[in-house]
Amino acid sequence: MTDFDNVKFDVLVIGGANTDYLIWSKKLPRPGETVQGGFYHESVGGKATNQAVAAARLGANVGLIAKLGMDQRAQFITEKLKHEGINTKNLLYDNHTPTGVALISVGENGEKQITVAPGANKNFSPSDIHHFSSLIRSCKILLIQLEIPLESVKAAIEIASEAKVFVILDPAPAVPLSADLLKMVKIIKPNANEAETLTGIKVIDRKSAKKAAKQLLSLGVKTAIVQAGDEGDLVLNSDEEIFLPRFKINAVDATGAGDAFLGALATYLSKDKPLSEAAKLASAAAALKTKAIGAQSGLPLRQELENFLKLKESKEVFYESSF
Repeated sequence: MTDFDNVKFDVLVIGGANTDYLIWSKKLPRPGETVQGGFYHESVGGKATNQAVAAARLGANVGLIAKLGMDQRAQFITEKLKHEGINTKNLLYDNHTPTGVALISVGENGEKQITVAPGANKNFSPSDIHHFSSLIRSCKILLIQLEIPLESVKAAIEIASEAKVFVILDPAPAVPLSADLLKMVKIIKPNANEAETLTGIKVIDRKSAKKAAKQLLSLGVKTAIVQAGDEGDLVLNSDEEIFLPRFKINAVDATGAGDAFLGALATYLSKDKPLSEAAKLASAAAALKTKAIGAQSGLPLRQELENFLKLKESKEVFYESSF
């Protein structure tokens, strides 16, 4: 018997949870090369936990469904999430597989390389999803990624779609997705590489981003937000086109910037902000994240984010980080 049938979250996040092990160095290693690093950082990671923390720091009532191992790293993750004000009673624990791990290398300009051992994430089954069906139906926004098995992602989106819950999909790590799945998605936000995987279109700038976004709309997605190379992000749906140029900021680590964007976007949409305003705030959140090393270290608080956006808009400048 469950005890969450009457709970309603602003944002319910489903997906991957990991421990991140990050090393910063002046340059990223080439194949076969060893590079001397200068900074080591261990933290909670995984796209779902990053996005949940991003939303919680901005004032959303956040729930999280993820699967961890039965190990000390899982205990650390659980306590960290509680400290961030995230409801953790729906976390799952796997007796046979350890908590997922991500090994992250970051260069001095903020670029990154990430290798993930999914651990318990790969055992997040459709039956686990169906166990939480009433919780999914009761939330305002479902935010989900592809760090758990695709069949589980599909199960969650189907439940949400049937209940007319607003679905935001982060298509990472990138895999081809069917039109049957995409037509249930309200917003999809691929980076340039993910957009190419989904559409076959190489995205390098605003023009190619719009072409990829149109392709995603033709497959049934209601709104596509596509990274336009280093220029910014393009937001496209049947009613409007919005371009989000990059804010100028001293970026040190782009890890988690996309998660900052999506956590902010979900938060402000759940508070009934129009898409144009929510997207600008999300872009600013992504920029702020790049100021600190670690996926969650730079995730902004609400007042910090809103003040930053006001300041940057008044100066009409762009940010240089890439995510």
